[in-house]
Amino acid sequence: MILAGDIGGTNARLAYFQPQNGRFHLVSERVFPSRDHRGLGEIVAQFLDESGTRPEAACFGIAGPVRNGRVETSNLPWVIEQSVLANQIHLAATLLINDLEASAWGIGALGMEDLVTLNPGAGSVAGNQAVVAPGTGLGEAGLFWDGSRHHVFACEGGHTDFAPHGELQIELLRFLAAKFGHVSYERILSGPGLVNVYEFLCASGCGKQSAELSAAMVAGDPAAAISQAALSGKDSLAGKALDLWIAVYGAETSNLGLKIMSTGGLFLAGGISPKILPKLKGFLFMEAFLDKGRMRPLVEAMPVHVVTNEKAGLLGAARCAAVRGFRG
Repeated sequence: MILAGDIGGTNARLAYFQPQNGRFHLVSERVFPSRDHRGLGEIVAQFLDESGTRPEAACFGIAGPVRNGRVETSNLPWVIEQSVLANQIHLAATLLINDLEASAWGIGALGMEDLVTLNPGAGSVAGNQAVVAPGTGLGEAGLFWDGSRHHVFACEGGHTDFAPHGELQIELLRFLAAKFGHVSYERILSGPGLVNVYEFLCASGCGKQSAELSAAMVAGDPAAAISQAALSGKDSLAGKALDLWIAVYGAETSNLGLKIMSTGGLFLAGGISPKILPKLKGFLFMEAFLDKGRMRPLVEAMPVHVVTNEKAGLLGAARCAAVRGFRG
């Protein structure tokens, strides 16, 4: 039995998987609100106590840079150490990896039924792959192709400098720089980032905020309220915000593709992408993705897929535990 975790700023998902003939059978799963707990150890201990089952190996994908088995979470006030967690759950074969590293591990467990293709690319071309995932923050990871298989590696590309394209995005950069100082792609390509974009358009006089949307933003998740209003077509300012967000998303996805030379494909993961799929399938994302000047033919040949399986991170953590955990 393998214990897998996908630990984000909003939710912590834990699940038991049973490896069977190279595949992973989901035995049980539970979702915990991350901010309701003091740390990951508390969540894992509760899950183990309630399940009454002991795993043989465990792996947790954490939102934040993992260095020497230690991570200070990006969007939570937690510090997690692999050795401390292993002692808490009495399991030597315990691994901490970056959450996008877990998502990248999960790519190999997915089938075409788990993907929606935005760009078919040049077909079944072997090569490096990349994963980009807007959610509470912006995660990115790569898969290096050695000629026979992929090797997953984490990165913190979501925190690189935002490069605006066109006058409106230049004004967006100025607005965010005045608010935050350093402006990374995560300041835009995340749930809170969509709120930033919406607030910028409001401040720039691009439209009037509706009373209905304002009330929805106060009552619940502001980013979800904006995206829902945009997708419904009932709020033009929300629509403009999501369109601008998607244009930046397309540009950054191809930036990542160029840096990693992702001829094997790019995968849009995370919680937001499947929810805005109708917009991603429109022309704005791919227009921005392909706008790479002399490199247009190269990115045009890169397949682009949206990951619709919300358990990709959990599957990836289970796969990583199966490959690496039993060495512990």
